[in-house]
Amino acid sequence: MKIICIGRNYTEHIKELENEKPTEPVVFLKPDTAVLLKKQPFFIPDFSNDVHYEVEILVKINRVGKYIDQKFAHKYYDEIGLGIDFTARDLQSQLKAKGLPWEKAKAFDGSAVIGNWLSKEEFEDINNIKFSLKKNDQLVQEGETSHMLWKIDELIEYVSKYFTLKIGDIIFTGTPAGVGKVEANDQLTGFIEKKQMFSILAK
Repeated sequence: MKIICIGRNYTEHIKELENEKPTEPVVFLKPDTAVLLKKQPFFIPDFSNDVHYEVEILVKINRVGKYIDQKFAHKYYDEIGLGIDFTARDLQSQLKAKGLPWEKAKAFDGSAVIGNWLSKEEFEDINNIKFSLKKNDQLVQEGETSHMLWKIDELIEYVSKYFTLKIGDIIFTGTPAGVGKVEANDQLTGFIEKKQMFSILAK
């Protein structure tokens, strides 16, 4: 199983980090060791003083595919989830300044929260899903898939040009504005519409 992540897919998030708007999806990977085990807390790594939460809609691939045409992409997933892409922002900034890859800042152990899954049949429109993140019961992020620069099926077409998609692969589709620092004892709870998808404690 591989985790394929999309960066800079929401305009307001691009603005808050003062990044350039990309002309095509920004793609990076996380290894399977990045997955935070169920019922485990998130341990803030000692190599960063500025780890940020980034809530994201997830898509789980259900069949093998390569060079998938956008019009057929809907056949390659039947579950939608929610997760967090934890990012060591200070380390990422250092790496970006040197033109180096982001993996140490994005793909460290426990950096990928994968919550519960919902059948896509529960949604009237995959491209109009509302989701949110609360930190200690305070709303910190809100997003809608309608605001994505590249929608889910477009991402599947694009990613499958470069990587063969396999059963169980997960795509993190990007985060909206509102990212922020995680502190010890923060409780992070994610929702799709009004359904709770995960709740984790930071330590």
